[in-house]
Amino acid sequence: MEDWMIITIFFGALALSVLLIVMTLSSLPQLGDERKKLIKMKAQSYAFAFVIGSVFIQMVEMIYINGWTEGSYEGMNPFTFLVTTSLMYLFTLLFFKRKYGG
Repeated sequence: MEDWMIITIFFGALALSVLLIVMTLSSLPQLGDERKKLIKMKAQSYAFAFVIGSVFIQMVEMIYINGWTEGSYEGMNPFTFLVTTSLMYLFTLLFFKRKYGG
């Protein structure tokens, strides 16, 4: 595929996940304040743990590639990282909304 097509797909997935996150967050006010805060806090903590885990794995990969092989580390793709992080937040938000939303 061409580069512009790949970038369009990534931005489309990012826009879709942002739209779904906004729609999910806008449906939370009908819940009580404590439950709304709990749902957002749990989803944010799981997404943050995912980000920390991903960065840690990338760091280990970089050390291994640069230290013990002949190759050079190319880094992580920021578009992929952003899309997967926003999808992870969306899925955990939907999961906890279903679990605690009633």
